[in-house]
Amino acid sequence: MQRVPDIYIDSMGYAFTLPLFKYLGGCRVGSYVHYPTISTDMLSVVKNQNARFNNATFITRNPFLSKVKLIYYYLFAFMYGLVGSCSDIVMVNSSWTLNHILSLWKVGHCTNIVYPPCDVHTFLDIPLEEKKMAPGHLLVSVGQFRPEKNHPLQIRAFAKLLNMKKTESLPSLKLVLIGGCRNQDDEFRVNQLRRLCEELGIQEDVEFKINIPFDELKDYLSKGTIGLHTMWNEHFGIGVVECMAAGTIILAHNSGGPKLDIVIPYEGEVTGFLAESEEGYAKTMAHILSMSEEKRLQIRKNARASVSRFSDQEFEVTFLSSVEKLFK
Repeated sequence: MQRVPDIYIDSMGYAFTLPLFKYLGGCRVGSYVHYPTISTDMLSVVKNQNARFNNATFITRNPFLSKVKLIYYYLFAFMYGLVGSCSDIVMVNSSWTLNHILSLWKVGHCTNIVYPPCDVHTFLDIPLEEKKMAPGHLLVSVGQFRPEKNHPLQIRAFAKLLNMKKTESLPSLKLVLIGGCRNQDDEFRVNQLRRLCEELGIQEDVEFKINIPFDELKDYLSKGTIGLHTMWNEHFGIGVVECMAAGTIILAHNSGGPKLDIVIPYEGEVTGFLAESEEGYAKTMAHILSMSEEKRLQIRKNARASVSRFSDQEFEVTFLSSVEKLFK
């Protein structure tokens, strides 16, 4: 109460602070939502008793626990909608987030999409022509080693691709998984992924690069033919944008921000590819590798041109335009 601001904008996801500042502080209140605290997708996962990283198997197997969790989620979603509706302006980072916030907060009259700032210019000095990994191709995955990133899907799909290679005479292939380890849980997860590679017999074809410097990451992206992304319903996908800016042909999950906002046609031309299953990823990777260099180059050019709408400069314009109402 001693330091009450005129304007309060939450960009961290603390929606339950909004009524505090609006009704006790008398502030004009705004929100920039990157990921809803709860979503209708989360409700459907629990309702259908599907196992996910945030819906443990022991709950999915127990109808009573699933019912209790579903009731809790519905109550939480109701409260989340109430506090979110306190916002005078709402910004969301993607079409996927927009759909969920409109469903939960019901404030469509003051809600806009503001894509997050991506430093695409950092990657524009990378030539789009292929740097061949003689004699073959490099497949690159960039993302923290968290459960929701679903690295096992990448490894299993790559194993299927290698099996296809034996019959379709594809060139030699290498998968490089690049990511950060935040703690012992992440390190344990990486060890599990290494064991999965050994079980599939592809340990010689997969490399792990942990907490590498940015320049080394950029070098891998410059050499990569395909960039892999496998997270289900990622709210936006800055890593996907960076791969496209760097010139790797993106193969992302057919959901969330990549599907709705990023890997979409640019001036009617292909900018990348989407998949869901192991089989789908393997077949799409094989399709990309079977293309001519000229065709892949054209997709790279389309992708790089398309991601300029996610630049820092574009973010500044749309953010300031959205919050203008709070300053009047």
